[in-house]
Amino acid sequence: MGGTTSKVVRRLPKEKPAWAGSRTPPDPGAAASRHEPKPPLASDSKSPAIEVDGRDPQFMSKLNRLGPVRVDHHMQSVQPADHAQAMYRSRMQSEVEATNMRVVHDRLLASSLSSLLDTRKSVTTTTELESLATRYGIEVGRLQQLCRHFNTPSADERTIVRTMDENGEESVTMMARWVDPRL
Repeated sequence: MGGTTSKVVRRLPKEKPAWAGSRTPPDPGAAASRHEPKPPLASDSKSPAIEVDGRDPQFMSKLNRLGPVRVDHHMQSVQPADHAQAMYRSRMQSEVEATNMRVVHDRLLASSLSSLLDTRKSVTTTTELESLATRYGIEVGRLQQLCRHFNTPSADERTIVRTMDENGEESVTMMARWVDPRL
């Protein structure tokens, strides 16, 4: 509805751009020359084209800078098939033990081990520790050896920090500490 002066004037280019018509061949003779057979990329013998392709001065200079290959003859060969088979056998044994109804001595599932380590924190006498070990089917010496290196996390009550974010959600952070039973 406005006057012609308020409308944007669209100006088209006066010449064809260089890329115009690049998808179609300019003439039928050029299309035939495009489909000429190309030399093979690989060959049993070195052709002059392969010789020219192999003369890469930057590649050769980098190879010379690397120097000759140093082979460590004391390396051990890795056989992933053996590793995979051992892992498979271990998993199968674990599944058989997990489904077995009788208790296997000195073998615990992860959940049972976690429960044992948590219960051990509240033990006050050696007789309680012995009865706990008997209940879980583990020797007392093995349990003590295990507890020197492993424990379940316990929250240090003095380090609890509660924060509220802008959405009103509370987040609680705390430090974990190592708890041994009071024997």
